This record gives sequence, C-alpha cells and structure tokens, in this order.
Amino acid sequence: MEQHETLFVEAEVCRKAGIQALLQAGAPADHAAIQVDLLLEAELRGRASHGLQRLPRLVERIGNGVLCPRTKGRVRFRSDSFLEVDGEAGFGPVVALNALDIASERARASGLAVACIRNNNHLGMLAYYAERVAKAEQILIALSTSEALVHPWGGRKAMLGTNPIAIGIPSRPSPFVLDMATSLVSMGQIHAHAHRGQRLEPGWALDERGDPTLDPSAAKNGAIAPFGDAKGYALGLSFELLVATLTDSALGTDVKGTLDSDQLCNKGDVFIVVDPTSSSVASRVSAYLESIRACPPSTPGRSVAVPGDRANRVRSISLKSGIELNRDVWTQIQRLATAS
Repeated sequence: MEQHETLFVEAEVCRKAGIQALLQAGAPADHAAIQVDLLLEAELRGRASHGLQRLPRLVERIGNGVLCPRTKGRVRFRSDSFLEVDGEAGFGPVVALNALDIASERARASGLAVACIRNNNHLGMLAYYAERVAKAEQILIALSTSEALVHPWGGRKAMLGTNPIAIGIPSRPSPFVLDMATSLVSMGQIHAHAHRGQRLEPGWALDERGDPTLDPSAAKNGAIAPFGDAKGYALGLSFELLVATLTDSALGTDVKGTLDSDQLCNKGDVFIVVDPTSSSVASRVSAYLESIRACPPSTPGRSVAVPGDRANRVRSISLKSGIELNRDVWTQIQRLATAS
C-alpha cells in the first residue's frame, strides 16, 4: 500500500490557515473560528478522522451551495423544554452551539431541555459539545446520525449510520466525556488510514462486494462493522430510529451530506441538557472516577483509565509537539487559505 508523507504543524499555525481558508470561501470570521476550533480540537486529541482533512470538503460544500456559512439556524420552542432547530444548512458546530446555548439556559430554569436539529451539516467530534456543557456544570447526552456506512449484524451491505453518542458529566479537574460511534470505527478513520497509507485492522470493514478487506480505499465503498456484534448493532439501530423520529430527518440509505460535497445534509442531531439537582455532583463523580483509576490493573504497569483520559493526554502532547498532518491535506489547506 502506498505510504503517505506526514509532517508536524503547530496548532496555532493550523488554526490561522484553516480560518483563512473558510474566510476566503465566504464564511464570517466568528463562524470560521468556531468551525476550525472544532476540527483543531479533534486533531489535538488524535482524532484525525474528524479533523482538518474535512476542511477542503467544507469549502467545496460552500461553493456548491449545500452549506450556508452565515446562518446560525432557525429555532423555536415547541414546548417549554423542547427546542426545534432548522439548521438552514449552516456549519454544523455553529448551529449546534447556538442551539446548545439556548437549551442550556432553558435547562437552568426547568431542569432539562432537549434540542432536536435537522437540516444541519456535520457536527464533527461530539466530545467537543459534551466537554463544553460539562465545564458549565451541566450534563449532556448528544446523539447524531450519518450516511448508511455500517452493515447490520450478520449482513453484508451498509444500511445504518455510525450513529455516535457523547455524554458529558461535570467532574474535576476535567469533565467526564464519553464519545463513541456505534460502529467499530468511523468512516473518518477509514479515510484517515487511506490518507496515511495505513492498512485497516481485521474485522473493521467489508468491501463493496461484502467481503472482508484491509484496504481503506476498498472500505470507502463498502461497509463498516458495528461495534460489540449484535448488541452494538441493536444500539446503533435504536439511536438511528430515535434521532430520526425526534428530528424528522432521513433514515438509513436516504441520509446524505456528511461525506460528499454536493448533497444537502439531511441527518439529525439531538442534544439533551440536564441541570443537576445537587451542587456536589462534580466532587462525587471525581472521587468515584479516581477510585476506578486506582483499581489494580490486569496488566502490570498499565493503569486503569476512564473515557477521555487518553484524549486529554494526547492533547497535551500535541500542543507541545505539533499536529501530525498528511502533507497533501496541509498543502491543500494552505492553497485554500491563499486562494484569490
């Protein structure tokens, strides 16, 4: 398999180039900054699948008229705590953060608020939202859907989305954050492996004929496996049905717009914001998580971790050493930043 050259780039250099690329494409400065911040945070945490490799496609989507860079979406409360959002084809994180701010404020008054979003572009890494809400001493459950990229358990054809879930809970010194797809890996990871010329792990994916493959290029046209066999498949299917019915968005193979450059994005997003009844939540959660980390490890010398520990550690390293990028991706971003 062809090997792809990588290089390390300082985070702030990436940020400036990414923002400039979106400004050149017609995005307002504040919206460009939000979108690039999300992509950059994914890169810093080692999630290249949801990082800067997506930026050129965002520029293409703006040019093709399927991403409107200036909108924050249109919102209305259907009831006291149920917020309906038409994303108006805006930047995924711009629309999502606007909805979250409104839902979080309502949750402080009512205890709970739900934001259901349709007609919005790709949200990116859900941990971004879970961490933001949890740092504000609230709890978040976030759900989203995607194109049909996952085969049913026992099937050979992609019929479900990767359908991720994120949970953020206040704790110290940093929030507890779970962010996981219900697929074994994300399609973004498949693309990241293809960018870097890396083979896939056995069991990750099928090719377009429904046969197992280690070739990421073949997997792009095939299907990803659900995580956890039948249980993961059932959970992913449940999330797909839940999000689609709450947001009146598309299902399965009808979902478009998160991986292409010319289709309107018609998946759904759901945010559930809860305001804790007790001010001691963070301290109690922190103590419990520390007890889990102190559990005797099954592998000597390898301590027990909780979700988010590895991402926080990788982020600290990346801020010092720079972000490892595919050279072609970085060249493309620089070219977009200087386009006239």
